[in-house]
Parts: sequence; C-alpha cells; structure tokens
Amino acid sequence: MKVVVLVKQVPDTETSIKLGDKSINEAGIKWIISPYDEFAIEEGIKLREKNGGEVIAVTVGPDRTQEALRTAYAMGVDKAVHIKVDNYNTFDSVFTSELIANFVKSVGADLVISGKQSIDTDSSQVGVQVAEFLGWGHVALATKLEINGSTAKIVKEIEGGNAEVEAALPLVLTAQKGLNEPRYPSLKGIMTAKKKPIETKTPADLGNPAASIEIVSLEPPPPRIPGRKLEAADAEGFAVQLVKALREEAKVI
Repeated sequence: MKVVVLVKQVPDTETSIKLGDKSINEAGIKWIISPYDEFAIEEGIKLREKNGGEVIAVTVGPDRTQEALRTAYAMGVDKAVHIKVDNYNTFDSVFTSELIANFVKSVGADLVISGKQSIDTDSSQVGVQVAEFLGWGHVALATKLEINGSTAKIVKEIEGGNAEVEAALPLVLTAQKGLNEPRYPSLKGIMTAKKKPIETKTPADLGNPAASIEIVSLEPPPPRIPGRKLEAADAEGFAVQLVKALREEAKVI
C-alpha cells in the first residue's frame, strides 16, 4: 500500500504574529508541523507497519518547509517530497490542492491522509479539494481506520456522536484528534533524518496550475466594540432594553 500524508508547516500557537504588507512577518517565528497532520503521519506509519508498503510525506511551500519534512522523517516516513513554491500563499487552497493531487497521481497512491485542518488558516479545504481533483471519495474527521483489501472502514466524528462508514480505495481521509497518538521522534530518528534525501518538485513538474487567490493586503481585525451593561428591575425590563438596542443601535432586527 502506498500512502501519501500531507504535511503543512505552520507558526507555533505560542508565536506572536506580526503582519507585513501582504504576508506575516516571519522574523522570530517558530515553525512546527500542524498538529492534526501529526495524526496523519502516525496513521500512515501504522498502516505500513501492519500492511507493508510506503509512506510518502509531501509539503508545499518555500525552503523552510523542509524542516517539517525532516520531522516527518524522524517520525518514520519512508520518503519526503517538497513541492517548492517560494512565494507560497497559504490561503490559496485550490492551488495547493491541485499541486498535491497531481503529485498523488504521479506516484500512484492508494490513500491520502491529511489533518482535518491546519491551525493557521483553519479552512479545512485541502483534503476535500484534493479528493475532488483526483475524483476519489473523501471521509472527514476520522477517529478510527481499518483497511481490509480495497475497503476502508472508518469511524468519523459527526455532530453529537460518531458514524461508521465504508469506502473503497483509493480514498482521501482527514484525521481528527483521537485517530491515534503520534509518536515522538527518537534521537536516533532525528539524527538520521538530517541525512535523508528530500525530493524537490516545482509547479512546472506538476502541471503548472495557476494561482487562484492574490493577497492585496493584510490588516488586523478592528478593535472589539466595548460591551454595555443593561440595567433593569426584572426580566421584562431587560428584554425591552435589549430589543430596543438591537433595533435602534445595532439595526439587526
């Protein structure tokens, strides 16, 4: 079985983000693998350990994203591929997804696993868009996976509970917390990962898709409007004041 796991490098959640004109200011940022992608990596490795095959980690972005691939190597993937895009726009999920889908086609993968979302843009779009470009089925928010031959049995999170579904391979899966417990890279794995080769692709190698989003500028959200405390003697008085404020001040009713 050939499994492709999607890896995105994102700022650490404790990093203070400062804006530039059209992108964030990267000075001083600590970069990590998006945590949900760690579940994807671990699941790919578990499948290889059980069924044999190969796990390929792939990322899109500038040169610094190779650090994330080194971490994936240290966790245990077999191969790492960097789709090099120097002016990478993290918000352009369609461009990213088409590049990844074209790569997946080129290697003949059986399964693609990504995190359910990245913790920077939180769009939850790449997994489903990769499936759409490939013409494959897609199952989101997986918390359990079993594969028997060409059939996958998946437990997925839904509002208020879980659902059990079956799907045929090839398939795209997005991983939710609880799918597994990602392993920590060992010291030996970290040292070995530094010497392993990273294959580099460019958009020209993968159909040269056109970017679909242009960032004109970035700016922080406006300051939150301070709240106002209502004063009344009873519930009816509060209700009257609230409705009046919503109608005359907020103009939402």
